[in-house]
Amino acid sequence: MNSAYTSKENDIKWITPTWSVPASIHAFTTTRSGGVSQAPFDSLNLGDHVNDSPIAVQKNRELLVAKANLPQFPVYLTQTHSTRVIRLPYAGDNLEADAVYTNQANQVCLVMTADCLPAVFCSKDGQQIAAAHAGWRGLCDGILEATVAEFSGEPSELCVWLGPAISQKAFQVGQDVVDQFCAIDAQAIQAFVPDSNQQGKFWGDLYLLARQRLHRLGIHDISGGEHCTYTEESLFFSYRRDNKTGRMATLIWRSE
Repeated sequence: MNSAYTSKENDIKWITPTWSVPASIHAFTTTRSGGVSQAPFDSLNLGDHVNDSPIAVQKNRELLVAKANLPQFPVYLTQTHSTRVIRLPYAGDNLEADAVYTNQANQVCLVMTADCLPAVFCSKDGQQIAAAHAGWRGLCDGILEATVAEFSGEPSELCVWLGPAISQKAFQVGQDVVDQFCAIDAQAIQAFVPDSNQQGKFWGDLYLLARQRLHRLGIHDISGGEHCTYTEESLFFSYRRDNKTGRMATLIWRSE
């Protein structure tokens, strides 16, 4: 099923999952529209590590809270392509992590991306949620598995939405990446198509790799995966396309 586009202001767009979760669950991925940042970060850049104006980034983050009616100002991780998950509410000072989990209401789980795969998780009763940032390294090393491990109950009772990421037609990788995935799961070879123009290069499917990993855990209620951040330039930031660019956010929370 396709994602839905929502606009609450004239210039604000975000993409919401179409999935079977309780009405108390709210989730979406921002697009590049609706903020104050100037090119090449135009305009809703939420990343403070890309050399955008700190004032503009803070304003964009405040706009996100106001226009999406978030219950709190989100925790922004320092993402390092790791497999570390933090739990909210979080009282520590080490924000180097690539996933966020909570079982409490009004706690916003948020990750940022610009080609990497964002995934949000929800238990079917709506009591537990999480968001994960899965670049190919984190995906290969097990960030999705580490996120699922935070949930109590069976993985089969989880719903997952795969937010906008770079698609196979734009994601070229080398033999080393293929080998690393296949060393863990031989079926991963199905996610790589040889590049007919460059020997030793492949087109990689992050969406399929994620689905394979989730299926291995027993998760089959998976939606999303139809966007391409690289080719849909008007909607998304893309690091591979532009190098110097902004970041989208994918977030999920549960209301009371």
